[in-house]
Amino acid sequence: MSRRFFELSDDVSFPRRWHLSFPRSRQGREFEDPIQFNRGHPVDVEGPLQVSVEHAGSPLDFSEAGAKVPIVHVKVASIFAEQAPEDVQLIPVNVEGQPDQYLVLVATRLIRCIDEKASQIRLWTHADGLPEMAGTYASVRDMRIAKTQVGKAKVFRPEGWEVALIVSGEIREALERKGATGARFEEV
Repeated sequence: MSRRFFELSDDVSFPRRWHLSFPRSRQGREFEDPIQFNRGHPVDVEGPLQVSVEHAGSPLDFSEAGAKVPIVHVKVASIFAEQAPEDVQLIPVNVEGQPDQYLVLVATRLIRCIDEKASQIRLWTHADGLPEMAGTYASVRDMRIAKTQVGKAKVFRPEGWEVALIVSGEIREALERKGATGARFEEV
């Protein structure tokens, strides 16, 4: 049976949910590179980080804070640590007003795997006025991946479209068994 993979994202339709701010350093300062957590490689930051609740609501087990940075409850983090220890970095984060432990989930693998023929992609062109972006993905919809490129990875970001967090079917099943709130899955 072929392995299945899913884009894991924030279920923004979850009723009365909270919304989190972008993580800050343990001293409360903004990071110079705000998207470093989504580049598909380990980051060099010292935790615990700080996250504010921008909009009060139900705490979730999986949330994307500012810039789509995954913030996970310790019960979700334990699944990633057990099933994909080579694929993730978990950084402690204090979420304002929460006694429970949360962590920033960093996918540490970047894999060139987007199936451009099976996905709906649009590339930046020189006509878009951003010559440094020409030839790179401007959008990727209905993403499909070349599973042969993934190897043994269970968590990764696709090269060129790092905004997507991809997890294996095994990770999805474990999260669903655990009843993780806030997670949405779309097969890729």
